[in-house]
Amino acid sequence: MQIARFLLFFLLIFPASLAVTGQIIALDPEVDEQIIPINQLQIYEDPLNNVDFDQVRRNPRLFYMKPDFTPKDYNTASAYWVKLTLKIPEHHNEHWLLEFYDQSIDHVEAYIPQPNGGFKKLVMGDMYDFDQKPFQHKNFEIPLNSNLSGLQTFYFQIRSHAYADIRIAVRTIDRFIYYALNEYFLYGIFYGMILIISLYNLLIFSAIREVKYLYYTFYILSVGVYAMCVDGIAYQYLWPGWPAWNQIAYGAALFSLIFWAVIFGQRFLNTKRRARKLHRIINVVLIMRSVLFAYALVFDQTLFEWRNIEIIPLSLIFYAGIHVLIRGYKPARFFVMAYGILFLGFLFKALLNLSIVPFGIISYYSLHIGFLLEMLFLTFALSDRVRILKDNRDRALKRIIIQHQENVKLKDKVNRELEDLVARRTTQLQEKNLQLEEANNKMIEQAKEINKINSMLDLDNWKLKNNIKEILQDRLVNKNLTLEQFNKIFPDPISCFKFLERLKWSEGYECSKCGNNKYSPGHTKFSRRCSKCGYDESVTSNTVFHRIKFPIEKAFYILYITNNRQNSYTLDELSEILDLRRNTIWNFKKKIESVYDTAENEGKSVLIHDLFSAHLGD
Repeated sequence: MQIARFLLFFLLIFPASLAVTGQIIALDPEVDEQIIPINQLQIYEDPLNNVDFDQVRRNPRLFYMKPDFTPKDYNTASAYWVKLTLKIPEHHNEHWLLEFYDQSIDHVEAYIPQPNGGFKKLVMGDMYDFDQKPFQHKNFEIPLNSNLSGLQTFYFQIRSHAYADIRIAVRTIDRFIYYALNEYFLYGIFYGMILIISLYNLLIFSAIREVKYLYYTFYILSVGVYAMCVDGIAYQYLWPGWPAWNQIAYGAALFSLIFWAVIFGQRFLNTKRRARKLHRIINVVLIMRSVLFAYALVFDQTLFEWRNIEIIPLSLIFYAGIHVLIRGYKPARFFVMAYGILFLGFLFKALLNLSIVPFGIISYYSLHIGFLLEMLFLTFALSDRVRILKDNRDRALKRIIIQHQENVKLKDKVNRELEDLVARRTTQLQEKNLQLEEANNKMIEQAKEINKINSMLDLDNWKLKNNIKEILQDRLVNKNLTLEQFNKIFPDPISCFKFLERLKWSEGYECSKCGNNKYSPGHTKFSRRCSKCGYDESVTSNTVFHRIKFPIEKAFYILYITNNRQNSYTLDELSEILDLRRNTIWNFKKKIESVYDTAENEGKSVLIHDLFSAHLGD
């Protein structure tokens, strides 16, 4: 059992049936596949790239075998000539072909021997259109003429701007078809899973609008494009007629993969809140990497060969996942496992390119296996996050339900207490209503009595008022009011203007200009404006109070004193009482006396005290 496992491992790591004898590869019809690595091939390095086919054919001593030669020893500035001698059995019914595994080689110039002794030149490479290949397959295949037999020598010139894995497989057509169909079938499963996972996460994003699912979709699509570039599927199906873009598509896809992986990792781990310093460092690294990518894309596309630089942002986000997991964020556990597998996949691929790890099926497809496992674990991480959020939500909902039940109990208790309280309050209110009704009846009876008393008081007040007016009128007529007593009758200008208004237009309004008796309020208070001619007549016009320059209530008192000849004051006394200048009082008194003189000359009587008496009677 142990021997069988060892043989199985040996066959996976070192593909079977190598029949190598010195520099000659013997083909056996019973063996359908032989793989010859570069360290078992005759090679010649042309550092100046100036040796042609005729020269290498005539000088077989140029070729040598270098058992320790590995892909990392490949010099991108040189052209390599490879010499392969096959011993083809006679009278065979098999059809063989030669295949180069590395589909990223820029230029393969093959010289195939023909039955007539000549050579057929065949040019292939990923710097040419895909349709130039003899087979529409991702690798470079060269069919062998079925009429060849015996020792046949093949020559190949190889040039590539990147490391080239010069490994030639000799297969039968049946073996090639079987292996190619199985390989494309596995590719279909692999890329189908990528497409399904991308569509699934895109639908989740459209449903819940969490941007992390959109970032994850971009990342998965970048993984698919990158894997297609590595496999040569992208050149076959996506851009078969764009060899120039095919030279840099690998680097662009790798940048997109790492960029969206880091962006998704930041969003998933929420490093902005859980690891702020790491978040800032990762942002700086992403900006610098983006600037380098833009520079390489525009100015120096050879920088795309710096593939190992992607280990820096990938290591940072991997460390951020570990840091967040240690701090207690449970959904990060599957994230750490996923990115750890991705990290190991890139590391294993780099070791394979450096020939530290031997070539084999598992090692060759290690990156695809890493991508597949990483996608599965990231899917687990997203579902685990949803599960944790659901558990948190369920616990919160359970707490809400318990709290709601407690609130219902409390509400029932409060309602019962309120009902008892309302019942007691209702009884008290009914008793209070009875008391209020009794008090209201008493108040109604008291109100009736108060109305009777008020009626009697109103009558007494009216009689008292008439008595007071009579007394004041008598005092006014008797001409013995002081300024303080006079001010009680005319306390302010408004009372004076109202008195003048009633006196002046007591018999109705009549315009002094046109005789019209219709008016509207004038511009100033108590003035009237004729509706016909528009004359605006103030209440003091055509009176002794027109255009006076001191308060009208003082003018009223001067008129009262002038009319009351028994209570005469000197001008100095009036000036001191009224706080007016002596000349002002003298001029107004002259104006009053001139009115009296005019009335006497015309034979009219001016009873100014009657005016005051009329006011008091209102």
